[in-house]
Amino acid sequence: MTRPVPRTPLIAVENIIKAKVRLKDVALHTPLMHNLNLSDTFDCEIFLKREDLQNVRSYKVRGAYNKMASMPLADLQRGVVCASAGNHAQGVALACRKMEVRGTIYMPSTTPLQKISKVRLFGKDWVDIQLDGDTFDAAYQQALMDSEVHQKVFVHPFDDVRVMEGQGTVGFEIMDDFKHGEIDYLFVAIGGGGLASGLGSYFKQISPRTKIIGVEPSGAAAMHAALAADQVVDLEQIDPFVDGAAVQRVGEHTFSICRQVLDDVVLVPEGKVCSTILQLYNEEAIVAEPAGALTIAALDFYREQIKGKNVVCIISGGNNDITRTEEIKERSLLYEGLKYYFIIRFPQRAGALREFLHVLGDDDDITHFEYTKKHNRDSGPALVGIELKNPDNYAALIRRMDAQGINYQPLNDDPMLFDLLV
Repeated sequence: MTRPVPRTPLIAVENIIKAKVRLKDVALHTPLMHNLNLSDTFDCEIFLKREDLQNVRSYKVRGAYNKMASMPLADLQRGVVCASAGNHAQGVALACRKMEVRGTIYMPSTTPLQKISKVRLFGKDWVDIQLDGDTFDAAYQQALMDSEVHQKVFVHPFDDVRVMEGQGTVGFEIMDDFKHGEIDYLFVAIGGGGLASGLGSYFKQISPRTKIIGVEPSGAAAMHAALAADQVVDLEQIDPFVDGAAVQRVGEHTFSICRQVLDDVVLVPEGKVCSTILQLYNEEAIVAEPAGALTIAALDFYREQIKGKNVVCIISGGNNDITRTEEIKERSLLYEGLKYYFIIRFPQRAGALREFLHVLGDDDDITHFEYTKKHNRDSGPALVGIELKNPDNYAALIRRMDAQGINYQPLNDDPMLFDLLV
């Protein structure tokens, strides 16, 4: 189902500047940092806008506070309600505490515990957290119902002009801090589109030659789908892994503005995002959440276009749950072609496993093995995970298994079996 898209004008520069004044004692003016390693890797000059260093570890406090600070006192006294995958919730929670406003915050039940704990930390006794549904969109519907039934103001995470004005202050700060000529490319992560709309509006009016590249996870490419259809659409299914950017439907106002300000949208596989998270941590000591790493992950797909250019990437958030580290490593290995899973039918006789070990290369390693002997059968299945040192080793491994007569079935390319067994 689609709806008519409003013709929303660009956010006015003067309103973004007013929002910057409102946020003076609330949101940090985060640094714009030149990154030598990434600049060398991509043969250009790369600058990182470090919103992961914001007081709530993401830019979301900007829009949330600007919205609430612009509301009439009578509305605030009834309380506010919001829906969020985590970062917007923290921004609303901090705003509630600073302004002494009661807030109810709906979050998906799949939200990382680290983000839930941070919401409680920033909001203290001023907020009530409700975990509802498996996706942002499910929590969003519950929040809207609460807002309507109890006459509370709904603080939208992205599709609100005041929220977009607040996010636009990220663009104001980038332009204020950049002292190296003209910015050629600006990479910005897209979930619902609030950040891209706000800072995109600012850049198109102040630095119109800058190309603005939106970045979405491949498994939740709602803005890409909307632009392709030239209207807002609902995605039937999404991969919630990049939780800060995983929405089934972008905002109608944000779509209208993004259609005017974006020069391109790049889709990044979730596995590539995981590799980038690990790279940023190991090489730059930057703790980025999946959505926060999107812009850096996109650089490989724009390598030729950005050569010799001035490039700004927004690290939009750093709220990563340490309990997700093993999943991040696993997804990275699978994406890089370094981890493979098989169902292997072993003959149920002594020495069968020893024979199988001979097909492994010197650099291959069995990292997962599940096997239960089946009585009165000639063979028994085992779930085997093999990690390779080099992705090129896979073809040789398959050749050796075929030559040895191993009875195997690869799982990586069979999503149903893979998700069921691994």
